[in-house]
Amino acid sequence: MIIFGLAPIKTKVSASSQKNGNRVSALNWHGRFVTGGLKRPHQAHSWSTSDLKLFLPFRINEKLTVLGVWTKGRDAEVFGYMGQFWKYLQIHDKDLERPGTMIIGDFNSNAIWDKADRWWSHSGVVAELAQLNIHSLYHHTKSEAQGRESEPTFYLHRNTNKPYHIDYAFVSEGLLGSSDIEIGKAEDWLHISDHLPVTITISS
Repeated sequence: MIIFGLAPIKTKVSASSQKNGNRVSALNWHGRFVTGGLKRPHQAHSWSTSDLKLFLPFRINEKLTVLGVWTKGRDAEVFGYMGQFWKYLQIHDKDLERPGTMIIGDFNSNAIWDKADRWWSHSGVVAELAQLNIHSLYHHTKSEAQGRESEPTFYLHRNTNKPYHIDYAFVSEGLLGSSDIEIGKAEDWLHISDHLPVTITISS
């Protein structure tokens, strides 16, 4: 049994470490994506892994591939937040497509903020992940639709009148039946953080 707890990515991991019988190894993922079919090439039409924030790929026991996510952005940035992950996905879709993959973290995104003219909207990215046989564990377990979540993971300014669901665990289809997810209670955690802990349990 392996248990994860979601938290923002604030530190780097060493190349390889072992604790409680589990071995964690950093993955050195680098690549570049170039948008094709455009008549007038522009520097904005290509990007590399190092241009994007913040992503941390690693392996556990040589069985699970995990991508830690903490998307960043600014109001003036067109590809902020989920747009950053969309760009990352265009580079590393083949890396993430392998069985035993988890994508976990703070995406700062929800389907309620979709924009029709953005192909990198939250719902569009969820659909792309589904094509890779990767699905949201919360939505699978709770049988809830994206944007209709009954359990928030975040309270803006710790205000209980401003709840949002912006933290996710996407897992390979083969892990759905052996995984469970639990979100902490606001009354237990808001004095510590505006995010609630999200715990993912994978039964071996």
